[in-house]
Amino acid sequence: MLKQFLPNEHVKSILDISPEDLKAKGVKGIITDLDNTLVEWDRPSATPQLIKWFDEVKKQNIQVTIVSNNNEARVKFFSDPLKIPFIYRAKKPMSAAFHRAVKQMGIKKEEAVVIGDQLLTDVLGGNRGGFHTILVVPVAQTDGLGTKFNRFAERRILNWFRKKGMLQWED
Repeated sequence: MLKQFLPNEHVKSILDISPEDLKAKGVKGIITDLDNTLVEWDRPSATPQLIKWFDEVKKQNIQVTIVSNNNEARVKFFSDPLKIPFIYRAKKPMSAAFHRAVKQMGIKKEEAVVIGDQLLTDVLGGNRGGFHTILVVPVAQTDGLGTKFNRFAERRILNWFRKKGMLQWED
């Protein structure tokens, strides 16, 4: 059961994910969380570095869809200037929004990766849906109220993985 929380990969930042490497692996679509994955949960817009990363993704003909549990206004304000489609109030870890994202992109789930900063929403939802999951270190050290509980549970799960020798990285 706990293996559902184990991501396929772990990186420090979304900026450490190479669009060229994704393309070489056959990835045609990225499903990404927004808050604390792309930018801090309280930052309204993309950083210049993130905009450059999105440009590199587009050059590789990889589509992006933002899948967030946040409200429409928050996700729309971030996504619209970048012309990136989004799904808000996604109800992660339910996997329906991930499946809707690949359908909208016109790709198979095997051609997509799910990127996020939370085990209890992004990784669990992606794994339950049969997607390749990539966990990133949260961009901000602070979280909204609802996420604070998740972080407590995540620490316990990560410690269990460490004790079992299942982690290939350290915090």
